[in-house]
Amino acid sequence: MSRRPPLVEPVAGTGSGPRPGGSPSGAGSDTAPGRGAARGTAPDSPRRSLVQLIVVTVLVVALFVTFGAGDLLVVIACLIVMVMVHELGHLLAAKHGGMKVTEYFLGFGPRIWSIRRGETEYGIKAIPAGGYVKIPGMTNLDEVDPAEEERTYREQPFHARLLVAVAGSAMHFIMAFLMIWSLLLFVGVAQTGQLEIQGLVPVAGVANPAAAGGIRPGDIVVSVDGRPVGGSVATLATAIQHHADRPVSVVVERHGVRRRLTVTPVNERLHHEAGVVTPAKGVPDGVIGVDLGNPTATDGVLNSVSSSVTDLGRFTWASIVGVGRLFSPTAMLSRFHQVASARAATQAEANGTRVSSIVGAVQVADQAAHAGIGDLLAVLISINVFIGVFNLFPMLPLDGGHVLIAVYERVRSRRGRSYHADVAKLMPFTWLMLAFLGLLFVTTLAVDLVHPIANPFG
Repeated sequence: MSRRPPLVEPVAGTGSGPRPGGSPSGAGSDTAPGRGAARGTAPDSPRRSLVQLIVVTVLVVALFVTFGAGDLLVVIACLIVMVMVHELGHLLAAKHGGMKVTEYFLGFGPRIWSIRRGETEYGIKAIPAGGYVKIPGMTNLDEVDPAEEERTYREQPFHARLLVAVAGSAMHFIMAFLMIWSLLLFVGVAQTGQLEIQGLVPVAGVANPAAAGGIRPGDIVVSVDGRPVGGSVATLATAIQHHADRPVSVVVERHGVRRRLTVTPVNERLHHEAGVVTPAKGVPDGVIGVDLGNPTATDGVLNSVSSSVTDLGRFTWASIVGVGRLFSPTAMLSRFHQVASARAATQAEANGTRVSSIVGAVQVADQAAHAGIGDLLAVLISINVFIGVFNLFPMLPLDGGHVLIAVYERVRSRRGRSYHADVAKLMPFTWLMLAFLGLLFVTTLAVDLVHPIANPFG
């Protein structure tokens, strides 16, 4: 891919990942529909709850559309889908390994709607701040009915536990690959080495000089005044500005054929908005009335697959660097500085070291959606890859912590005797990680609220 917006580094605080079977799946008072929320109350049927959910969803969509926030709604929906596909990876891997999965939910808190299929309850909860899959016996701390112990996560062979642990992040990489492939094959990416006439704009008081000279939207500018332009707007602009009221030669490529055209820029300083001629002041400023940009190009099926693999590797490496930077003492101090200083936040944004909260990620994705489907896909690719990499960090409660435990148990197992790590000994490190995640969430959210991210898409 030849052009993409700055890499977005959202906080992977979506509540994703398999949930230990012994821990609560939300508020302790959760009651599944059909069982009755409390003694003496009539139970709600799943069908009635589903109708209520559909009504609420329609009202929310109508509200977003009414206030002109349709793009924002699309972004939020995309993020929800990403989270639930992550959890779907854990669900499918667990069921493939013969493990018992009791819950697959979007959100946390009280149940809004759910339905049971087999031994698994699928549903939606009131607070859409992530999702989870509940698998009994994720660690030795979980209390499980002895009759179900054989189907717990902890009793499965190494390969099955490892697959469950990495499945969530794997789904992010799969989604990212499909998005890159779709972008290259169907949408196209900007060719930064070329400059395209993307539109003609009015020039006050005179006919459009570019149109008069034969320039058309879609033309690729090859050279101006004998100088190759490439993808440089500055080269074209400088030549045009210095030829105010004087003809200049412009070579364009149209449908694969090069054409030499003569255009006479007008002196913008001689015309104001009403089109009335006024005395020139200062240096002449020639304009020809065009909108410029980089043309987009799609790729073939086979080439797009190869390029997708390469670009996924680039995104992954950038995310690995970004995750590593998160934990450096300098970066941690810098985030506090960014909260207090708009200049520090702007500088971090300019050099690519600013970390976005979920609010900042949604803001950038919304800006991308306004800019076009290609820019939105590029941002969603970055988010997917970053979350995939971040969740593999080898520390509980992230998926990478379960990967580390599975590998450690495999190494310690001898002669058919399975070793089970005592997760209680890891709890101090887990609480330290939770404290870091909390601090990361608070500081990045504060920066994004106090100093919103500038629109990288113009």
